[in-house]
Amino acid sequence: MSSESSPGPSSITSKVANAAQEFAENANAEDPAEESAQESGLTSIEERKAKLAALRAKMRQSTKDNRTSLVEESVKAKMTARETARLDRQRKLAETLRLKVDAEERGEDVERQKNWEWTIEDNDNWEKKKARKARRADFEFHDDSDAARRRYKKDLDALKPNLEAYNRQKEMALGLAAGSLSKAGSSSSSALTKFDPQSGALIPTTEQQRLAAENLYRDSNTLLYADNTPSEDAIDRVVSKINQDIDKKGKFSRKRLNEDEGDITYINERNRVFNKKIARYYDKYTAEIRASFERGTAL
Repeated sequence: MSSESSPGPSSITSKVANAAQEFAENANAEDPAEESAQESGLTSIEERKAKLAALRAKMRQSTKDNRTSLVEESVKAKMTARETARLDRQRKLAETLRLKVDAEERGEDVERQKNWEWTIEDNDNWEKKKARKARRADFEFHDDSDAARRRYKKDLDALKPNLEAYNRQKEMALGLAAGSLSKAGSSSSSALTKFDPQSGALIPTTEQQRLAAENLYRDSNTLLYADNTPSEDAIDRVVSKINQDIDKKGKFSRKRLNEDEGDITYINERNRVFNKKIARYYDKYTAEIRASFERGTAL
């Protein structure tokens, strides 16, 4: 074999050295990429740790807020209506005392200052209400007619008539233009008394006017019957009034002279009512204990 066809040891050594140098250069060229990747990995880990810490802090705050709201709801649930009314009375009393002290410091009359908050109309309404209450102060039962009259008067106090619908019917009955009675005054009562029919525009349909007048002012000779269709609001008012009367009747309680009260477990009337209220809620839990006391087998 000739020297040209077979490489010598020196050429092989040089090739190996060149290959090693190229490998080292390539390795050095890849190091910055790996370092940047490692740095980005470290950064992402730190970010994840910070995010996890923030989530844990938010979870602890949420748990604390939920606990606080739970305690508040529990306190509100334990507060009865009587306790709420008592707190309201105390708050109003504190406000009254504060106003009284402030008025005394300024040298003013408390009652006079309080009366400035009411108008003449409010005062008249209050006086009428007191007079009506004084007239109805007799709560004794006389006869069925008197009871029915008292019930009727009390229902009239809660009645809210629809004066707008009445004005529309009266406009049709009088042959006036729509909205004439409503525009005549701010209130419907003043519109009925202050309106001048000569200034209104007449509606040409005389037959319609006659039917409207007959429908509005009915007497014993009218032939119109059962043609009135109440609105949904009127039906709702009637239903709510009936339900209110039923609830009031169900909660009404009075002492009956012929009622068998059983064992005497009270010392006066107030104590009897208190024992009755207690028995209403706790008798179902203390029935066995009371039976054991009666048998003499209680521990």
